[in-house]
This record gives sequence, structure tokens and C-alpha cells, in this order.
Amino acid sequence: MNHNHENVWANCLQFIKDNVSSQAYKTWFIPIKSVRLEQSVLTIQVPSQFFYEWLEEHYVDLLRKAIGKELGKESRLEYSIIMEQPVAGNSPYTVKVPTTNRSAVRNRSVSVPVDPAEAPIRNPFVIPGLKKLNIESNLNPNYSFDNFIEGDCNRLARSAGFAVAEKPGGTAFNPLLIYGGVGLGKTHLAHAIGIEIKNKSPEKTVLYVNAEKFTHQFIDSVRNNSVNDFSHFYQLMDVLIVDDVHFFSGKEKTQDVFFHIFNHLHQTGKQIILTSDKAPIELQGMEQRLLSRFKWGLSADIQVPSLETRMAILDKKMYADGIELPREVMEYLAYSIYTNIRELEGALISLIAQSSLNRKAITLDLAKQMIDKFVKNTAREVSIDYIQKVVCDYFDLPIELLKSKTRKREIVQARQIAMYFAKKMTKSSLANIGLHCGGKDHATVLHACRTVNNLSETDKHFRRYLDDLDKKLNVQ
Repeated sequence: MNHNHENVWANCLQFIKDNVSSQAYKTWFIPIKSVRLEQSVLTIQVPSQFFYEWLEEHYVDLLRKAIGKELGKESRLEYSIIMEQPVAGNSPYTVKVPTTNRSAVRNRSVSVPVDPAEAPIRNPFVIPGLKKLNIESNLNPNYSFDNFIEGDCNRLARSAGFAVAEKPGGTAFNPLLIYGGVGLGKTHLAHAIGIEIKNKSPEKTVLYVNAEKFTHQFIDSVRNNSVNDFSHFYQLMDVLIVDDVHFFSGKEKTQDVFFHIFNHLHQTGKQIILTSDKAPIELQGMEQRLLSRFKWGLSADIQVPSLETRMAILDKKMYADGIELPREVMEYLAYSIYTNIRELEGALISLIAQSSLNRKAITLDLAKQMIDKFVKNTAREVSIDYIQKVVCDYFDLPIELLKSKTRKREIVQARQIAMYFAKKMTKSSLANIGLHCGGKDHATVLHACRTVNNLSETDKHFRRYLDDLDKKLNVQ
């Protein structure tokens, strides 16, 4: 049957109208326009990112039912978001956001041998009492390797993860423990490994679970007298991904049951992937026998991303969402938020939402206002990278010159000023400041700070430079 996208959407609207209040229908569905229909993918146009997120959060099931009723079970929606920029010189742009498709990461049903004298294994994730367990992988399709930006900060972890995905259980990286600070991409990488394994070996049963959820399930199994079922369920996995294992700290019984699950999986050649906020040697409140097993494979850390990696992350995010930002805005975001990738992406989304809802062009001033509110309540220091950028912009110098070995007076002076503000406004060591400024030692940094202090007391023009730069750096 040939479908016309307008007719399909009209029929969907009729179905939706019967299932929501008239006010909700007018507010959230009348503004939507159908754009095109290709195979079983209907593209609809919505007026903003916020509008799209509201639909996905509150009406996604209704939308799926409506489109499925018209185009069948395999149908799906794609959103085209028109972001209007009323300021002259800024044209509207479109964000293409497909509704998440989880079919690629689903596990096949797992056959469970059942002794007639015993009750079937209970599955903590689905309805108990089934001979075939339909185990959800719990993988997020958006967290793929394609969306994971590689840099010096994560190269070892990513390479090891890819090797594991190629041959789960068949490498020396078992277990693979990925550790690092909050918001640096540990969970993303763990999901990416699971997704890649499902792509290459769809028959394997992959399960992602957060350590906190694992603990709550174990507590429930103790309460229901089904600890054996709980253990047997996890022993069925081909690939087990446990996020935030540091949550097991101090929980002796949970550690004990996980120890036995770990042993079974490892001895049968199954792959174990773990994430933690600390290296195994730094984990407190963990049994030594469990820590020793964490060290059997590879522990790979993810560090704070470099400026180049942060820029690449923003580039990738904008490309994926089909949006464009002025280069100066992107640079400001990357320089201002440097310890947490999740915060960086959140700031980008907030900036787009501010622009869309308030119908303002995305400018550097808007970015500064938004960043100030976004991180106002967090203990945040200015980065050395950002200080160097502000100083170089002020004196109209390439940042490469600032970090070079040149002894030209104007370059040396700018370099000393950058060192001065870095010491004043960051918690970095003198050695780290010197490293950022062309590999200078701590004595050079101390000399620079003394020189700047002396000049500020004797040279009015120089003091004005410092005042101007101080204002620019404290705008954040």
C-alpha cells in the first residue's frame, strides 16, 4: 500500500486526539507538521529542541502506538527540529533526531535447563517463572563507539574496549576495568563495548547493570529466599557489564555473591567489564579476594580530556544533531568546562534550549550568561588553557607563540602574565603551570609572578593590562 506522509500523520493525529486532553493536543500536537515518509520512517517537524524532549519524555509511547497502527511494528519516527534565529545573518537550522531504536541491542531468548523438581530460575529483570528468559541488554544505542571521541585521555581504555568487543572472553583483558572521574565517559565506553559485541555476535547474551541496581536486586533475592536464582541468572550471561563497582564498598554480602558470579563467568570464558571511579588499588571497603580478581585483566584509566578532545567532542555532538555554533562560542564552552564531559554536553544542550525558547541568536554573550548560571553552584576554577586564550586574544598573539621558546619581549611579557593569572586563579602547581607555558620549570613561573607584581606597581600601562584581563577572566 502506498502511504502519503500527510495522510499518515492525519490518521495518527486522530488516534492521538482520542487519547489525550484537548489542551495537551492543542499545545503539543497541533504545531507538529509531517515532512516525509521513507519506507517505514515518518519524519515530523517540531519547533524546538525543548519541544522534542517533552514529546520524548511524555508522549513517546503514544506516538509509537499511533505510528505503529498506521505503518506496522517496524515503523519509527524521526524528528526534524527547526531552530529559528531571528537575528540578522543567522538562518534557521535543522536538527535531525531519530527516536531511539533498541532492536540492535536486544538479546535473544535464553533457554534455561529446568529440573522438574525445581522451580524455574527467576529473572530479576523480567517476569519470573519462564523457561525462556527474555533478557534485556539494558544497553543504550546512543552510547556507541561512533559517538565516543578518542584522545590521549582515553586511548588505552578505548583500544582495550575495542579489542574486547572483537573477541569477548578471548583476550587477556578479562576483566576489563575502566576507571576515572565523574563524567569522563566510563559508562559510555562500557555501553559501546556491549553494543559492538551485539553487532558482531548477536547470539551472545550481553547485560549491562549498575552496581547499585545489582545490590538492590540481591537484597530482594535475600528477602524472597531466591539467592540461588539470582546467582544462576547472572551466570547465564556471555558478557556482564557492571557499572560503578565502587558502590559495592562496605557491602560484604553483595561482594560475596558477586565474587562467586565473577568466578563462574571467568572460569567459563565469559567476558566481564567493570567501571569504577578509582583504580583497584585505591578502592576502600572491598574484600581483598575480589580486588585481586579485578587486577587479573586490565585496568585502564580515563583522564580529563585535553582542549583538543573537548573541541572534538563538541564538534561531534553538533554534527550529530545537525547544528552549527559560532567558533568563538564553541571555544568558550571548551575552555570553560574542562573536567567533566557530561557537564560540557549539558552546557551545549542548555545553550541551544536557551536560544530556542527565548528566540535569541547563539552568541558569545549568551554563552557567558548561560555558563555562569550553569556552573554557579559548583566549585570551579578557571583553566590554564582559558587564561592563555584570553591573554593571547588581548594581545592579539597566536597561542603557539606563547608556548614557544621565543624570547621576544612582548611574547615573554604575555607569557609571564599568563603564568601570573594561572597561579592566582587556579590550584595548579607551579610545575604544571610551567608545563602549560612551553615546558618552563617552577623557578621560571615564580620569577614571572614576581616580575608581574613589580611591573604592576611601577608601570601604569602594565597595571591597566592586568585590570582589563582580570575583568575578562572574571566575567565567567
